[in-house]
Amino acid sequence: MARRKRLSPLTGPTEETPGVPPGPMPVLSRPPVAEIAAASASQAALEQLADEVSAARREGRMVLSLPLEAIEAGHLLRDRMHHDAEDMAALKASLAARGQQTPIEVTDLGQGRYGLISGARRLAALSDLAAETGEPRFGQVLCLLRSPEGAAEAYLAMVEENEIRTDLSFYERGRLVAEAVRMGLFADPAAAVKGLFGNAPPARRSKILSFVALHRALGPALRFPTAIPEKLGLAIVAGLKADPDLAARLSAALAKAPPADAEAERRLIERALRKAPAAAAPRGREVAPGIRLEARKGRLVLSGEGVGPELAEALEAFLAARGPLR
Repeated sequence: MARRKRLSPLTGPTEETPGVPPGPMPVLSRPPVAEIAAASASQAALEQLADEVSAARREGRMVLSLPLEAIEAGHLLRDRMHHDAEDMAALKASLAARGQQTPIEVTDLGQGRYGLISGARRLAALSDLAAETGEPRFGQVLCLLRSPEGAAEAYLAMVEENEIRTDLSFYERGRLVAEAVRMGLFADPAAAVKGLFGNAPPARRSKILSFVALHRALGPALRFPTAIPEKLGLAIVAGLKADPDLAARLSAALAKAPPADAEAERRLIERALRKAPAAAAPRGREVAPGIRLEARKGRLVLSGEGVGPELAEALEAFLAARGPLR
């Protein structure tokens, strides 16, 4: 019969063999090299994240929330002269119900200031809501940071937004072109129209050039210029060409009896045009927006708003490269 193995009783710790204290097992420390490698990897990851966030902010891929008072709405000459009351009421109702869905575009001016590039209607609506309600949520505006290479590019961004979202009147387009030339952003009106409205059909660009002349001649005298319809505006420009004194007479008439509304201003202008001598038909044919060509034997005449030093230089270079005709 097999003998059973006798088990010795459990013995507690002795002075020679101290016991393990109760609690979780101690974590074995990593070697110093592993600690340094882990810290370096964490630091590199944080630096990469910071670089990506900075690049996203700089490139306009990050939506920023900025206080309204940090935005300079007058950074650019606005193409939209007035906001329609009904459209603004609808926009404010949408912002109150759903919040701001589309960010505005701004450029960093430094020292916590940002210049508005596009989104003037949204900014104005939020400012109205903040003043009317006092709610903190209307005191912030969502923005995309843009870095246009120059003022001309910033103006182009503003024009593109309004051309897509809310159609500008011909007068507003002409005024923007005239002011862009005055500020030295473009050499002449033809270059400004090409730069700001390059995607427009040639016929529309030609009409914009006509309204440039209208703005320059009568801009300060008109009270409701954006309400001037296309046909009347072109008739005014034709009258200005036929009668050099028309601008002075119109300005005097508008100052003597300031019209109360757009309809009254339109009637006054129409009466003045009926008294003006008939405009002579433009000579030659339009070969480009604002440029008419009249060819006679031994004579070539270029005329129009688009004729300027830039065209003369280009034509001179073309003729020099072509050489004598045979």
